Amino acid sequence: MNAANAITLLRLCLVPALTYFLLQAEYLLAFWAFVLAAASDALDGFVARRFDQRTSIGAVLDPMADKLLIFATVLGLAWMQVLPLWLTALMLGRDFVIVVGAVSYRLAIGPYQMQPTVLGKTCTFFQFALLVLLLADAAGYVEAEPARVPLFALVALFTVLSGAHYVWLWGRKAARHQS
Repeated sequence: MNAANAITLLRLCLVPALTYFLLQAEYLLAFWAFVLAAASDALDGFVARRFDQRTSIGAVLDPMADKLLIFATVLGLAWMQVLPLWLTALMLGRDFVIVVGAVSYRLAIGPYQMQPTVLGKTCTFFQFALLVLLLADAAGYVEAEPARVPLFALVALFTVLSGAHYVWLWGRKAARHQS
């Protein structure tokens, strides 16, 4: 256990709290739980790189914490009818395809080193920005209406592009391994 992994575990622990706050319509607390979790995502990566605390468990826990955070928040916002169902399905579908692809690759071919791509990081940035905006709106901090449609479009675009890019990259790796 090191500091970077402890920060990642904190993010994992915030997911049930965030879910509870959303279900209880405690939007102010949900907003701050999400902001803290999102900040921890940047912090654990910085600590791991700066202090050479990269570990194999961290390489698994960090993306898992991100996926669970996005999953819980997306479902909570869809349940609140703030996030459209089509975008909810697109965002969760992309992550489902990535996880199933990673597990399939591991089972069929063996260990892998999945590195986030620029498209993947851009997608995550826009997804987090959208979720923060919608939570801030629900908490009464901002009026999200003017930015909703443009952010929905950006998130949809980068969700599709990055999902397709991951499928293409890992499909090529699998094909090269098979030949």
